Amino acid sequence: MNNEAVNVLQHFEELRKRLMIIAAVFIAFLALSFIFVSDIYQWLVRDLDFKLAVLGPSEILWVYFMLASVVAIAAAIPVAAHQIWLFVSPALTGMEKKVALSYIPALFFLFITGIAFGYFILLPLVLNFLMTLSGDMFTAFFTTEKYFQFVLHLTLPFGFLFELPVVIMFLTSLGILNPYSLQKIRKYAYFVLIVVAILVTPPDFISDILVTLPLLLLYEASVSLSKIIYNRKQKKQAVLQKL
Repeated sequence: MNNEAVNVLQHFEELRKRLMIIAAVFIAFLALSFIFVSDIYQWLVRDLDFKLAVLGPSEILWVYFMLASVVAIAAAIPVAAHQIWLFVSPALTGMEKKVALSYIPALFFLFITGIAFGYFILLPLVLNFLMTLSGDMFTAFFTTEKYFQFVLHLTLPFGFLFELPVVIMFLTSLGILNPYSLQKIRKYAYFVLIVVAILVTPPDFISDILVTLPLLLLYEASVSLSKIIYNRKQKKQAVLQKL
């Protein structure tokens, strides 16, 4: 077996190790979340104007599992980011290692911010719109499982979307992306973000605007941050060349 094949096997072994650590941490947080999942559930349903129903004992367990999983994902993000950093750090310079490590707290903060945006802003808009559609024609009947699936579909994607600035900054610091390439694909990125906003919101103009604008601002913020990182990197390289 040649050295190249050995290196590939070592990389796969290292990757497997990092993934196992992430999985173990997620399972640990999942088990811990189950201790408090009843309190989390009560907090989430405290302001509902309607009662949630269950169609069987297994549905309660499934809802608890969904809620505990979201908490475990949020809690495990810093650990997952750190393990990914440990995996890629051998290929980074000393400065790049410090920069990448500094992004880890931001990943957690932006994930929570995205979840909060979906839950406190988007969810009430969509839910109120759907409730007004029924009017007096239907009796609203919500099962606990269907309701929380609906909540997760409207909140969890935004947790990941809000991490876009940090991901772009990291890729820019590695030289994989630059602000000029992001500017060139701006119209395509806008199109994708607008489609996402339309798909997750009710079919009314106000809701579409309220979701589209933050997503577009998020992209522009990502481009601006990428430009800052890129310019700093170019200045440092110019100084090093002079030396």
